[in-house]
Amino acid sequence: MEREKTGERILQAALEQFAQRGYLAVSIRDICGAVGIKEGTVYYHFADKRAILQAILARFEEQGDGLTETLFAALGEGVAAPVSMEGVSRRFFEGYLMDPFCNRVLRLLAIEQHHDGELRRLYREWLFDRPLRIQEAAFAQLQRLGLLAGGSAADLAVRYYAPIFFYTQRYLLSGELTEEKKAAFGAAVGRQLAAMERGAC
Repeated sequence: MEREKTGERILQAALEQFAQRGYLAVSIRDICGAVGIKEGTVYYHFADKRAILQAILARFEEQGDGLTETLFAALGEGVAAPVSMEGVSRRFFEGYLMDPFCNRVLRLLAIEQHHDGELRRLYREWLFDRPLRIQEAAFAQLQRLGLLAGGSAADLAVRYYAPIFFYTQRYLLSGELTEEKKAAFGAAVGRQLAAMERGAC
């Protein structure tokens, strides 16, 4: 049990520093200093710094996969009752973009996408490809149920998500996440949703 607690503390300390400074700028010594353990202790839990990163990313993908599977299930072709765009978006924002753990991983990916091919792939998957697939499924469902005019659901998803990506970068991925930033993001996205419902964008 104590060993598991130490391993978890190592992961949390590493992620906090990776999100602030980037993976390359953080050393094993930095992580151990934050946890308050001797440098050699980390190797009882992880083979090296990359293994720490891989453990963080595995948890991130597991959490993200769980959320997206839930959303896709609610947006499937056999679902008779529509899920509102606001409802889908709120679950995505709160369970993913504004989740403290996921948010730190996204900030890490934003920093390291320029230096690491694997992290660049994850950045594209989790900040572009996956969100667009979710939004496309939401628009397609509304069209199937006759609640939205025809057109390309993929194009609608891009139009909807482009400003959200902008607000994500501005408020959620620029430094430590705060309640003020979350509130500003929520207000900006709320205006975007309202404008879209009016057909203004």
